[in-house]
Amino acid sequence: MRFNRMLLSTTLLIVALVVQVTVLARLQLPGAVPDLMLLTVLGLAFVYGNTSGALIGFGAGLLADLAPPADHAAGRYALVLCVIGYLAGLAKPENGQIKSATAPMVAVVAAAIGSTLLYAGVGALVGDTAARHVGIVNLLFTSALYDLLLAPFVVPVIMWLARRAENDPLADSQSGNNGADVASGWLASGTGLRVGSQRGGLKVKAARSRAARAGRIKGVKRL
Repeated sequence: MRFNRMLLSTTLLIVALVVQVTVLARLQLPGAVPDLMLLTVLGLAFVYGNTSGALIGFGAGLLADLAPPADHAAGRYALVLCVIGYLAGLAKPENGQIKSATAPMVAVVAAAIGSTLLYAGVGALVGDTAARHVGIVNLLFTSALYDLLLAPFVVPVIMWLARRAENDPLADSQSGNNGADVASGWLASGTGLRVGSQRGGLKVKAARSRAARAGRIKGVKRL
């Protein structure tokens, strides 16, 4: 991944982990805990794609596995978020812009349910039966509900920051001849006109005026 992606992703994941452990985990909500780490991975994967989403998900899960008061085997949640990040990255649109909020909300619900099932399944393989005592149905419902309520305040912000990091102005300024194109693009976005079209319009007007003058001269000669 690019350096700016790594820096932004690491910063956002650390902030999400701190808020997850110090605030959300202490709310004593019934059932599951709102998963801010999952929402952060989803927002980044929607912009960066499946490969980066898988790497970011693995790193996020590993941070959650090692952060206290973790009570499960290291690597368990890393596997879960790696799979979720990869699948979420497959939903990335070609232009990086998501026009409707329906698809991200559906993805959040699917990721919340899928991560809970996958986490419980991996736990069952290693002998952790805590999900049975809590109730898997209750966990699925509350995790999907909490993440869906939190998603509108988290996922759009994460995606906006990720796009800002991708559109680095320093990279554009180092592209040689592309600097003129970038400047023309800024002028076009601000005025709705192209510099080239303005020049072409002036040339066309000058040619038409010369043709009109020539026509008037010929008309006098015909008289």
